[in-house]
Amino acid sequence: MAYKKNKKRQVKNVDTVVAHVQSTFNNTIVSISTTDGDVLLRGSAGALGFKGARKGTPFAATQIATNLAKEMLNMGVRVVEVNMKGPGSGRDSVVRALQSSGITVSVLRDVTPLPHNGCRPPKKRRI
Repeated sequence: MAYKKNKKRQVKNVDTVVAHVQSTFNNTIVSISTTDGDVLLRGSAGALGFKGARKGTPFAATQIATNLAKEMLNMGVRVVEVNMKGPGSGRDSVVRALQSSGITVSVLRDVTPLPHNGCRPPKKRRI
């Protein structure tokens, strides 16, 4: 197999981005994309070194957002739209951390999927 030379990553100058926050009880995952949908940055609590139950905490979510905010400021990002998904405790702390780092949050959307009486529930337990 031929050796492939890695291309150097370009720093893109983007003004407005979309932050997709998936917050579960076990973890918080944040990905930053352009308005077209091209992912620029991503981060999670596990990638920062949190393990076990600490990944789902608001503190871990704050650390994720502050790390991503530093990189976003280098790209020239000023305005963020936030799409939040899931029931976890890291939802609000991500938004607070983004605002405190000097980035303007223009839109807050809750995109948690809700079933329209989807799957049939399991049968009742007989004890």
